Amino acid sequence: MRAAAYTGDGVVSVTDATPTDPGPDDVVIDVAYVGVCGTDLHIIHGSMDARVSRPLVFGHEMSGTIRELGADVTGWNVGDSVTVMPLDWDGTCPACRNGNQHICQNLDFIGIDSPGALQQTWTVPASTLVPLPASLSLRTAALIEPVAVAVHDVRRSELRAGDRAVIIGGGPIGVLIASVARQAGAEIVVLELDPARRRMIEQLGFTTVDPSATDATAWVEEWTGGAGADVVFEVSGAAAAVRSATTFARVRGTIVIVAIHPTPREIDLQRVFWRELRLLGARVYQRIDFERAIELLNSDAIDAEAVITSVYPLTGVTDALAELQSGRALKILIDVQADA
Repeated sequence: MRAAAYTGDGVVSVTDATPTDPGPDDVVIDVAYVGVCGTDLHIIHGSMDARVSRPLVFGHEMSGTIRELGADVTGWNVGDSVTVMPLDWDGTCPACRNGNQHICQNLDFIGIDSPGALQQTWTVPASTLVPLPASLSLRTAALIEPVAVAVHDVRRSELRAGDRAVIIGGGPIGVLIASVARQAGAEIVVLELDPARRRMIEQLGFTTVDPSATDATAWVEEWTGGAGADVVFEVSGAAAAVRSATTFARVRGTIVIVAIHPTPREIDLQRVFWRELRLLGARVYQRIDFERAIELLNSDAIDAEAVITSVYPLTGVTDALAELQSGRALKILIDVQADA
């Protein structure tokens, strides 16, 4: 079979690989589509070299069909359409014992800490499988994981119908948070520097502001009648965005940190104190978020085709990552089984 692996120094190679035989509690999946994302860029840029083993077959946003079942696996059949919630927790650490298995203190994030989905057949624990409805295409189903991220972020914020939300950063996750928040009945503005991204976001029906050309704090003040936003999502990963986030939030408003920040950032704690702001982290997801993501995609509440910018064959993974890096795209998929 063919697989794409990060080998170090920014290099991703597509090579022949040997499939992994399933253990008794595993399944083998014929991978259909894999989405590439910002985390994958962090990997190939070397930002996670202290964490990952190389060569690493990466990728964790996927869809596929079951090819083979381990000897002890029940409740699944060969040919079932599935996605994978790529979290494997130990069940014994304090976080797990307190019901927070998704952020296990010894979490194996599959596709980072262990081999991921950018291979034609992928062996994973059966416990990670999530079934897909027959009405949902495998192409659309590759978006379930990032939509689940957005669902988790919005759920964590406790956003309510009628709230006003500021989303800092109009990349793929920012757009999906906007889409999920709109389904929750909120009013949305997306702060985004890149004009091409702003155009794409506006075509999806969202209001955008260019914070390099407009005083975004003043804009939000006017938009909210001087109150400030109910919820602010920081999705850009930029230091300046973290510094500005507190200026957008109302008294007792909520700031949700979604982006991965590779280094510590400054934040205005005086503003946090003065307005009694709530600062939350939002990491990965739980099964309920995957289930809600499937509902949203299956009902066309999120326009998958408007979000999918490009599809590449597995041999084109380097080009796919370059397009993602350019900022010109929203979601990019790899058709793992396609010929070049």
